Amino acid sequence: MLPEPRLIAHLDMDAFYASVELLRYPELRGKPVVIGGGRRHQPIVTNDPDTGRVVREFATLRGYVGRGVITTATYEARAFGLHSALGLMKAAQLAPDTILLPVDFDAYRRCSRQFKAAVAAIAPRIQDNGIDEIYIDLTGVALPGHADAAPEDDPWWRARDVARAIKDAVRAATGLSCSIGVAPNKLLAKMASELDKPDGLTMLHPADIPTRIWPLPARKINGIGPKSGAKLEALGIRTIGELAHADLQWLIDHFGQHYGGWLADAANGRDERPLVTEMEPKSISRELTFDRDLSATRDRDELSRIFTGLCAGVADDLRRKGYVGRTIGLKLRYDNFKTVTRDSTLPAPTADAQTIRRAAGECLKRVPLERRIRLLGVRVGSLARADAVPSAAARIAAEPTPSLFDGI
Repeated sequence: MLPEPRLIAHLDMDAFYASVELLRYPELRGKPVVIGGGRRHQPIVTNDPDTGRVVREFATLRGYVGRGVITTATYEARAFGLHSALGLMKAAQLAPDTILLPVDFDAYRRCSRQFKAAVAAIAPRIQDNGIDEIYIDLTGVALPGHADAAPEDDPWWRARDVARAIKDAVRAATGLSCSIGVAPNKLLAKMASELDKPDGLTMLHPADIPTRIWPLPARKINGIGPKSGAKLEALGIRTIGELAHADLQWLIDHFGQHYGGWLADAANGRDERPLVTEMEPKSISRELTFDRDLSATRDRDELSRIFTGLCAGVADDLRRKGYVGRTIGLKLRYDNFKTVTRDSTLPAPTADAQTIRRAAGECLKRVPLERRIRLLGVRVGSLARADAVPSAAARIAAEPTPSLFDGI
């Protein structure tokens, strides 16, 4: 009996943040929408005086002023050239009537946990690659009816069936669609998941590489960035196929032993990286870039509210993931883009929001606050599993927490 072939799936949620918002605001389906606004871009909710129905008025990009960027965009907005990381002011020039919604990371994290739990119930070997994407090991995974139904026990047939079941489970758990690529390795699976978006399911056999992968631009390989892509193009290599047929020594001469060899392997679909199902985080953090620069004196109340929220969010992330930490860090970026960080080490690890806030507040006293502030962040490092230090985990401080900028 032949050994079971390795089959890896890459699952990518379709326009994830925007799709979560469309569940909340179904009247926006089919319309160009971008996510990236702040609190001031919350929809205005009123009641129709005649019918009593809830009426929502949404902000648009028209007249937007600020330095925000698009976090994600619906496919209708992408048709206007709007995409993630594009500045909102530039987006306003391209499509001023596009609807603008604020970012709600708490909602996105909840939905992320839901879709990952739905996948794990079918195929438990998962590599978490971020809030909206995962790798799944489908090797040997079968559904209850496969023992009798699979034609000649074809593993690719089973994998397609399992991938369909995963897509159905994700939709049932979240109401959202995802795109899945199945291939012999992680590199090809990620590329496959992009071939038929949205709501796609792509099976990429090794024999399909010349027809489906080689015609693509070289930049489509995850790991070829803008600089390497520009260098390849300057050397006359534009497609993955041209890269696959390039002389290995020539690639090494131009890109070095390691990267040149990797380029040759990647272009030919070779990737032996295992799934990393257990990754211990080095730190857990949250940060926020403000819609406008804030003053430590004139905007003290707003900064205090934001800071409290960041500390509470980090504490919630720690508890949910089962960690405590001893090193509390502060990150602050000024209006001139200079960034400063400060750390404080606690005598015992914690996941308590008040303790984190107090320690980060002490860090804040060690930075100058004359300039206006553009970004504020909180980080907890030196992590340990909470169940490994039960006596120290989540210590609750007895003294009250002072206001953020008091005494500064």
